[in-house]
Amino acid sequence: MNFPVTLVDLAGFIALLLWGTHMVQTGVQRTFGPRLRTILGRALGDRFRAFIAGLGVTTLLQSSTATGLMVTGFAAGGLVDLVPALAVMLGANVGTTLIVQLLSFDIAVISPALILVGVMMFRRDSSSQTHDLGRVLIGLGLMLLALNQILDLLRDYEDAPGLRLLLGAVSTMPLLDVVLAAGLTWAAHSSVAVVLLVMSLAANGVVPPNAAFALVLGANLGTAINPLIEGAAGDGPAAKRVPLGNLLTRLVGIGIALACLQPIGRFMVTLQPDNARAVADFHTLFNIATALVFMPLLGPMAHLLRRLLPDSPAAADPSRPLYLDPAAKEMPIVALGGAAREALRLADILEAMLSGARDGLAGRDRRLIAETRRRDDVLDRLNIAIKTYLTSIDSDELGQNDHRRLNEILAFTMNLEQAGDVIGDHLLPHASKGLKRGLAFPEERQAELTELMNRLIANLRTAASLFMTEDPRAARLLADEKVAFREAESLATLQHFENLRGSELPAAQAGALYLDLLRDMKLINSHIVAAAAYPVLERNGELLASRVAGGD
Repeated sequence: MNFPVTLVDLAGFIALLLWGTHMVQTGVQRTFGPRLRTILGRALGDRFRAFIAGLGVTTLLQSSTATGLMVTGFAAGGLVDLVPALAVMLGANVGTTLIVQLLSFDIAVISPALILVGVMMFRRDSSSQTHDLGRVLIGLGLMLLALNQILDLLRDYEDAPGLRLLLGAVSTMPLLDVVLAAGLTWAAHSSVAVVLLVMSLAANGVVPPNAAFALVLGANLGTAINPLIEGAAGDGPAAKRVPLGNLLTRLVGIGIALACLQPIGRFMVTLQPDNARAVADFHTLFNIATALVFMPLLGPMAHLLRRLLPDSPAAADPSRPLYLDPAAKEMPIVALGGAAREALRLADILEAMLSGARDGLAGRDRRLIAETRRRDDVLDRLNIAIKTYLTSIDSDELGQNDHRRLNEILAFTMNLEQAGDVIGDHLLPHASKGLKRGLAFPEERQAELTELMNRLIANLRTAASLFMTEDPRAARLLADEKVAFREAESLATLQHFENLRGSELPAAQAGALYLDLLRDMKLINSHIVAAAAYPVLERNGELLASRVAGGD
């Protein structure tokens, strides 16, 4: 067989293995992602429950990186202590070994059946969950198929002198094996796929057992390096502690295992004569042993990590995104959660603008009005950052619910940004114009303006809550607020026209300014309602296409 052609075949089968692993991960994420995140969040009360939760969630996701992203988000937000977060990662490391254990048995014969059933489920449109579970079965089938083809391909070359010489030289340097496997795992973003490949090499005798064990150690190192190198932990020190702690435990465990590789190798070969099974067992036992050693030491480790990465003061630039983690885009449920948290910052900034506008109008404070107007630039920059982040997520990775949530986040952020534009470009300039002309409102008018501004702030808080809860009752209450602002504008318009008769010019100008401010508030409220209430009402079939009554 032509050797260059064989290399292409080998690379293709490895790519098929990686793609199968990817399909399993994305299928599980789409089917169980939000529920797994909820389960993980509830289990973070103590280190032992956290360990079990990390093991279970990662067994399903087949990605310790994905589990790490979720728990890092909890830790960075101060929702969980560092000790149980580190325990989750110990459990996650064990969880990644379980599918390797499953695939270490000779079950390639069921590969066609898995793909067939998976395709039948995938093509069903009646249930998105069935569709995604079909994706999982297709991925498992492709993984088994790729492993079987790799085994057959390597079997033809296991006695090739050149290959034996090359791998023989590598096998004498365990540290080089670790580095090579760590680099391959970093590039492949999957320790599962790399360990399965090492199993194939060991099963055919292409690499001796000790070299295979060193390659497994490298795969464990590579998957721990990924979050730190690619910024999966975000920007804040609190967000970097969990992945750094996970890397430190791996480094210590790998160092001990390398120092004892010869006796460990003899023990594993005696325990399991089948080389492929020995690799899978070593992978599992290494992670279990690391967990047993470090579980009692998580308290001191957490203290060390806090000293290495102390909390930094809050960023001075309020327009700088805090939760848009680029690496989280590999797991949509985490990426969308970060974008939602960032969107809530828009609501906080808009509330500060409304409060500044209210106080500036009440106190006739030009400095406060100008200060408030500058906050619109912060809204604009954050909105652009969120839109850029969301639109850069691969749409093929998104399930039906993920697409819906992404569109809701976009609608929320764009409407809040437009509400900020109304404040900055219309309401505040109208207020400044009134101050420059010396126009003053009667006390009752000023009280009405203050009351309506307070109502806008209350509506914005309701919208922010509704954005997270998606409660239809709250959506209906918020939508009803449009009626209140519409009636206030209609009443003020009628009163203004009545007061024009016989009124002096300053009073007429004050009345016109009052109407302009009311219209601005009405438009701001419309954007607030559209940001959070309309998506919920539309999804429940409660949003009419038009308020115009139909004719005969």
